[in-house]
Amino acid sequence: MEQIQDTIQRRAGEVEEIICKWLPEETGLQHTVLEAMNYSVLAGGKRLRPMLMQEVYRMFGGTGREIEPLMAAIEMIHTYSLVHDDLPAMDNDEYRRGRKTTHAVYGEAMGILAGDGLLNLAWETAMQAFSLDEQDGGEPGEEAARLGRIAKAVKVLARKAGVYGMIGGQTADIEAEEARQVTMEQLLFIHEHKTAALIQASMMVGAILAGADESHVRQMEKCAYDIGIAFQIQDDILDITGSMEELGKPIGSDEKNHKQTYVTIRGLEDSAAEVERLSREAMEILSSVEGDSSFLQALTEYLIHRRK
Repeated sequence: MEQIQDTIQRRAGEVEEIICKWLPEETGLQHTVLEAMNYSVLAGGKRLRPMLMQEVYRMFGGTGREIEPLMAAIEMIHTYSLVHDDLPAMDNDEYRRGRKTTHAVYGEAMGILAGDGLLNLAWETAMQAFSLDEQDGGEPGEEAARLGRIAKAVKVLARKAGVYGMIGGQTADIEAEEARQVTMEQLLFIHEHKTAALIQASMMVGAILAGADESHVRQMEKCAYDIGIAFQIQDDILDITGSMEELGKPIGSDEKNHKQTYVTIRGLEDSAAEVERLSREAMEILSSVEGDSSFLQALTEYLIHRRK
């Protein structure tokens, strides 16, 4: 466990270096919102989504730099969703990753603008992939295929981040908080869209940019679904069994917000068993694909037993 933690930490550091290249300079009369945006992104975190994107890209033989702006873009999208999730109108959390949330430092209005800024910057950044790795002197058909892959990747990212993905899941989650009873079908919809959708985008984009065929892209979508649902259930487990020191945020927030979770419906034992089942299924998919998936499998295994 300690070895994979060291490897994840090292990979996360490499990913962070890439992300930092695409962050804005804190200049001009809008410097406050730029500072709040950078504060949000640089608050730490696992960098799981860009890490998965990069590893899947490599697994399918990708070697270019075109992946880098999309790695930065998905982390910006993920971060903006957390900034807005922490707002008083949503979860009203003052701590994340062991330090004050963006709205707690900069105020609610600036928290909203910082999230808006990150979402818009994400698309501006993603579009930079079109101008990277241009094949000067190459066959016109090859360059057209490369541009087509980037366009397809950006389209997948947009859909998974939008109303048919993460935002749709967040909508269902908010409405579920007001319901007296939430069904397992509703809960899985929330988990699939709010949590798994960006993980699906990460792995699908990595495969698409590397030139994987459609069947492999769909395999990555299913694998990411399993990882995302398992990750969220584990998060629900940790909200009950973890500690403030481990998680860097107050525990029991689901109970405080009267949220029904997989754990409250199925119990801790069944929830832990489902995490194991989903993770095994994800690793079976990874092991069936040609290419080196050893780190991806180790990362999936680690997520089962994480304590934060």
